[in-house]
Amino acid sequence: MPHIPLPDHLPGITGLLEYRLDTAMPIRNLTQILLRGESTLTQGERELIATVVSHGNQCRFCTTAHTAAADLLLGDHTTSEAVKNDPSQAPVSEKMKILLQIARLVQQSGKKVTTGIIEQAKAAGATDIEIHDTVLIASLFCLYNKYVDGLASVTPTDPAFYQRLGDRIVHHGYTRMPQGYDHLKTS
Repeated sequence: MPHIPLPDHLPGITGLLEYRLDTAMPIRNLTQILLRGESTLTQGERELIATVVSHGNQCRFCTTAHTAAADLLLGDHTTSEAVKNDPSQAPVSEKMKILLQIARLVQQSGKKVTTGIIEQAKAAGATDIEIHDTVLIASLFCLYNKYVDGLASVTPTDPAFYQRLGDRIVHHGYTRMPQGYDHLKTS
């Protein structure tokens, strides 16, 4: 049960963002820029960063939601699972393996990101902006994970919910839907 009253029809982060629209807007806008804006990292790769950080933080809602989005964007269900289990063995580029390692380090503590790992990323072809965005996405998802779990937001168990949410993330992005979310009410 959530620690504060939240809309019953909006589990997870959506209910929290709807609870306070003024604080939600800049968070949503930053997320939209980082995960859907122009980048040399694909949208699927950026969703993998969100997935690996959320998984490391043991945030079931965010892990499941971003796994679903990554799976849709990548067109498979194995890459995100491999990334969650061992990014160094995942079927992604060497550059992406190191960026995922950086994301996992940020998830533990920003101070764990060393000059050595940054040099490895650059040697693997990562640009400064890709490194920047990886660290910022990882940091943002640490915020999201703590927000969702810190207020005990509802975490659905039905896999179909996450498939619908993943589809909404992929096709609509992270900005607030223009019509709001009343259409998601089931009663």
